[in-house]
Amino acid sequence: MALLVEAGLGADPWTVFTQGVAGHTGLSLGQVVIVTSLALLLVWIPLRQRPGAGTLANALLVGPALDLSLTVLPTPGHLALRAGFLAAAVIGTAVATGLYIGAGWGPGPRDGLMTGLRDLGLPLVLARAAIEIGVLFTGWLLGGRVGIGTVLFALAIGPAVGYALPRLRVADAHPSPLPARPS
Repeated sequence: MALLVEAGLGADPWTVFTQGVAGHTGLSLGQVVIVTSLALLLVWIPLRQRPGAGTLANALLVGPALDLSLTVLPTPGHLALRAGFLAAAVIGTAVATGLYIGAGWGPGPRDGLMTGLRDLGLPLVLARAAIEIGVLFTGWLLGGRVGIGTVLFALAIGPAVGYALPRLRVADAHPSPLPARPS
């Protein structure tokens, strides 16, 4: 998220939302991430989603990591460097998602909202699209920064996570036995 913010090309929908809320509350971006994550976990209750260690780590650690990163990351001036920050954000998000979901630690607060809506019968694609469009529009109305980076992130993150997730999935600790080989 910090890479997207510092790139200045527009952020992903949730960061646009975070920027908008932060601009109206005086909270830091990281504090808004924590409050939003905890609020989403409350929404999980009627959706009957179960948090895991990764869920809680995501909810409580991403915000402080964002605030810390924003204090140490430079703001690139050259467009090529800004594009590099955007690409690194996509790759970093895909790898991080692959690591905590692939390890079986549970979905992040935002992902659990999506899977909860899916479990209620809404197709996953529609659930994800509705959530992303809703938070993007709300964030934009609140003054969050939308730009070409928003569009590029939206187009790239699905394929990037799709590539990373199967490669970072932790093998089952109790694999089923191999079938007997024919003689």
